[in-house]
Amino acid sequence: MTIQWFPGHMAKARRQVTERLKQIDVVIELLDARLPLSSRNPMIDEIISGKPRLILLNKADLADSKVTEEWISYFREQGIRTLPIDALSGKGVGKLPEMCRELAGEMLAKRAEKGMQARAVRIMILGIPNVGKSSLINRLAKRSVAQTGDRPAVTKAQQWVKMGDTLELLDTPGILWPKFEDQMVGLRLAASGAIKDELIDFTDVALFAISYMMHYYPERLKERFKLQTLPNDRVEMLEEIGKKRGCLASRGEIDYDKAAELFLRDLRSGKLGPVSLERPADWEMEEPIGKPPSLS
Repeated sequence: MTIQWFPGHMAKARRQVTERLKQIDVVIELLDARLPLSSRNPMIDEIISGKPRLILLNKADLADSKVTEEWISYFREQGIRTLPIDALSGKGVGKLPEMCRELAGEMLAKRAEKGMQARAVRIMILGIPNVGKSSLINRLAKRSVAQTGDRPAVTKAQQWVKMGDTLELLDTPGILWPKFEDQMVGLRLAASGAIKDELIDFTDVALFAISYMMHYYPERLKERFKLQTLPNDRVEMLEEIGKKRGCLASRGEIDYDKAAELFLRDLRSGKLGPVSLERPADWEMEEPIGKPPSLS
């Protein structure tokens, strides 16, 4: 399965980001805490080169907290400040304004030295679709100013959002990159819900996620699907899920697509517990956990 998705408004958004960057003091890069590198658009490094940056690991409540700590250390080694948050509940969000002002400290000091009038710190929020940008903006603004949804690509235009007298945020549409060089990235994104379900094969994506969970979270699978032991492979595991969830086609055969869809909905909603879909070490493996034979 090859996963690609680059609607026209995303190409336009990239151009707009580049044009507006001159007005920006701090860039907030919003990532999915469950898959930080896979949800990190590599084009952003080129676009925002030189700007102070803060990485937010959103949906931290859905991620494995121990793995999230590994990612915080990973980015710290690169000199990038990182903060885990949950935009929906607001956990961790309260630290954001002060961190942004600290990152803009050099700019603010230069303006003061020149005798220029103080102004709000201008922030740009960047992230791929469905990573939670609109929820974060609404949380920060303490009012509903950005459209939210559980489907990717809800935001299709840029907008400024004032936050008192000290911060101004520029929201942007989510931007995916034209081609996933590593199809494992596509599988992780699809499993998290960042790519429209109409564009993915539920079975392929579910088999990847099942493999990963059988390796790192076997007890979660046993508990959720009431199994004493796990099957020998991921296909058999998907069959067990189909039996437990009543996903039967004609003559009692398993409806694999239906079982896969239900499994992915459980995964995305947190019904399988807090799960991280990648670790820093996964990027060093020649054969990543969950890699389908078709990607060999």
